[in-house]
Amino acid sequence: MDINNRTTNFEKMARFSKCALARCGCKSKSTKPSRTCLNEAARACEPGVTTDELDRVVHEAAIERDCYPSPLGYYKFPKSCCTSVNEVICHGIPDVGECRLRRMERDVGEWRLRKLENGDLCNVDVTVYQRGFHGDLNETFLVGDKVDEESRKLVQTTFECLQQAIAIVKPGVKFREIGNVIQKHANANGFTVVKGYCGHGIHCLFHTAPNVPHYAKNNTTGVMKAGNSFTIEPMINAGTFHDDKWPDDWTAVTRDGKRSAQFEQTLLVTDTGCEILTQRTGNRPWFMDQIEEKYR
Repeated sequence: MDINNRTTNFEKMARFSKCALARCGCKSKSTKPSRTCLNEAARACEPGVTTDELDRVVHEAAIERDCYPSPLGYYKFPKSCCTSVNEVICHGIPDVGECRLRRMERDVGEWRLRKLENGDLCNVDVTVYQRGFHGDLNETFLVGDKVDEESRKLVQTTFECLQQAIAIVKPGVKFREIGNVIQKHANANGFTVVKGYCGHGIHCLFHTAPNVPHYAKNNTTGVMKAGNSFTIEPMINAGTFHDDKWPDDWTAVTRDGKRSAQFEQTLLVTDTGCEILTQRTGNRPWFMDQIEEKYR
């Protein structure tokens, strides 16, 4: 057999195995374990609930589905998911620890966990590990029925940024093009794109190459190929794109205190485009249901 043909066949077999592993990890037993865990959090995200309670919901949902919550213990992260409220851009720790005191209330000499309030934005970021593959996604939810119009526009625009970026994913496209698409749409709606955090490759490793920046004119390298699996997760701010980090060394917040929103999916590049491994049925985000139920 010609050595070149043998190499080509090996590459095809390796790619097939990787794609099968990705689908198995994200869509096993005709379900999407990371997606179903996030759906449980979405149903629980209401005024009066603490983010610590959301973490419990995600953790129990993962264990029930024979999954491990990937963030738990990852570089000493203490919880099973990230919860980012209002000005928190990403990597918010569900409400525990002395670094969260700003978000708590004093009550009879003891610290009481701050509950979600009507009008908040709350992003829940879920990653679970099953059968050798991580599935990573997040959505921003509207808490209650008093989220202001500007915040709803921010959430809508952020979701649209993700959708427009996904639409260009196919073999031969440069990874840097994703940022051009996202920033153009965000800026056109009066918002900015966070530059300090990006999407990433994902498979048997939680975070790996390639880096996938969400801002324009970035210098990331690489061209998409069938079999690549990675996340796109734009973080869009109502004010400045600059971010700061809390002393817990995880929680990233907007420097000006204005709100931020984020959406994320895990993608698998196919021969002709891409497959969204973590999408909700109908690819309809939860905030659209919330708007129909509470704002019309």
